[in-house]
Amino acid sequence: QVQPVESGGGSVQAGGSLRLSCVLSKYLPGTGDFYSLAWFRQPPGRLRVGVAALNFGGRSTYYDVSLEDRFTVSQDNAKNTMYLQMNNLKPEDTAVYFCAAGRGWNHGLDDRKYHTWGQGTQVTVSA
Repeated sequence: QVQPVESGGGSVQAGGSLRLSCVLSKYLPGTGDFYSLAWFRQPPGRLRVGVAALNFGGRSTYYDVSLEDRFTVSQDNAKNTMYLQMNNLKPEDTAVYFCAAGRGWNHGLDDRKYHTWGQGTQVTVSA
């Protein structure tokens, strides 16, 4: 089955930017399989929450409304990759960021609909 693999995390000062990547490995385009891909994050000592999502191969995107002015989700279908561009980062953005895949479209940020998860990538924002 498909497996999302994240990369791009790191440490940055407040106000900086990072771009996370999620490669959907073992995905075979043209087979009729459709997937939603999403970014979730888990801050230290807190629950995991949704950040942004998209229909892979489609046009719809979904955001946590509190983040959409700073975060942008996009995709490169030729590379089987989803990106999360994060600008004007704040210390409260510090978290482990996970990429998740769910069969079908329009799952949005409902984590119950995502069945395959990456191992996560750490993002640390210092003041």
